[in-house]
Amino acid sequence: MTHSVPQPTALTLHQQSRVLEIGFDDGQTFRLPYELLRVYSPSAEVRGHGPGQEVLQTGKREVEVVDLQLVGHYAIQPVFSDGHDSGLYTWEMLHDLGMRQAQLWQEYLDRLSAAGVDRDAPMQGAASAGGACASHGH
Repeated sequence: MTHSVPQPTALTLHQQSRVLEIGFDDGQTFRLPYELLRVYSPSAEVRGHGPGQEVLQTGKREVEVVDLQLVGHYAIQPVFSDGHDSGLYTWEMLHDLGMRQAQLWQEYLDRLSAAGVDRDAPMQGAASAGGACASHGH
């Protein structure tokens, strides 16, 4: 049985360094900072509901993963210390994040720079009451 998507063989949360270490059956092992995972969350709250609607995430340098749920045999759903818990990270997405980590990190820094926003600035207009999506109310 072959998989087109590499499957994880090991997954470790390093709370001191705030890194998710994930090994795949193609021999790749990635150390993904929680901040990167949080900034690139696949949830609608972060991605928006279409191109150009992405919400630039800031103030996530110290974010932690406080819980992690396995979703079927294809994804994980982390709960972050800022309350964000709606992102489903598939194995394919995590592998892609690992492969493109340097590029994605640079894109994030470029977006911050273009927006004139500091990486550690508090989220603009972030609802402290769970950060509900205005158009859905969840």
